[in-house]
Amino acid sequence: MSESAHALSRLRRQLAAIERQQQTATADPERVPTGHAAIDAALDGGMMRARLHELFAAEAEDAAAVAGFAAMLARQAGGPLVWLRQDEAQRRGGGLYGPGLAEIGLDPAVLTIALLPDALAILKAAAEVVRCPAVGVAVIELWQGAPALDLTASRRLAMAAEQSGVTALMLRVAAELVPSAAWTRWQVTSAPSAPLEANAPGHPALDLTIMRQRGRPAGGRWLVEWNREQGCFIEPGSRNRRDEEPVTRRIGSAIAAVYGGKSGAAAQGRHAGAAALSRPDLSLSVDRSAA
Repeated sequence: MSESAHALSRLRRQLAAIERQQQTATADPERVPTGHAAIDAALDGGMMRARLHELFAAEAEDAAAVAGFAAMLARQAGGPLVWLRQDEAQRRGGGLYGPGLAEIGLDPAVLTIALLPDALAILKAAAEVVRCPAVGVAVIELWQGAPALDLTASRRLAMAAEQSGVTALMLRVAAELVPSAAWTRWQVTSAPSAPLEANAPGHPALDLTIMRQRGRPAGGRWLVEWNREQGCFIEPGSRNRRDEEPVTRRIGSAIAAVYGGKSGAAAQGRHAGAAALSRPDLSLSVDRSAA
């Protein structure tokens, strides 16, 4: 059996375990407010559940930022999270880092990670994950070019999400824009993080742009911070901030620590000042196949 087939078999067992655990789950509202008034207004109330959303990092240096954004959205949506990653992403960006995700407020206990050899294997696995109604959020992480991800493939994922109720987040890192059936398309970059009282590290900050959304105007751009305690996006400086210039580091330490592993600094790129927070011995890899 090939490596891809082994990984898919393990993933199916993990999905079956999630289904057993979620048999009593109840439906949630169709939109999830982000907490940021302007973004929620642009989205007509919040991020749509049961839809495919694309999150782009134009440069590899912003991979941690877009992964952090996905983790924040997943935390808001709730439910079991399945994160599909290419081996290439693991080599270049390092493994997902449990303590970094926890710092954002995402419980690593709800996370299942599947590593697959290439984009085609990722998309095959994604088709099964997104059809599983017990999953809350599916993150599909692809780096650079992915010829298998064409308009037809994205339509299949979008239709599966609408039928199952799963929210699908397609992460594209250092990739070109291609036609897509996604409900929204976002560009995500890191942003300056200003200190809290006593010069403590500030909230993680992101620069977000809605590049496209179905049936509504696109082009909105916002500088936001993530408030872990409230589990929402906020305006910069909205609480406990000092009247001083932003610190020189470009990204909050919680986001910079989303990736761990020996290649973590490569994903952080210009944010390498926080690379010490990415320890290879603590990189997260959840496998429930033995459960």
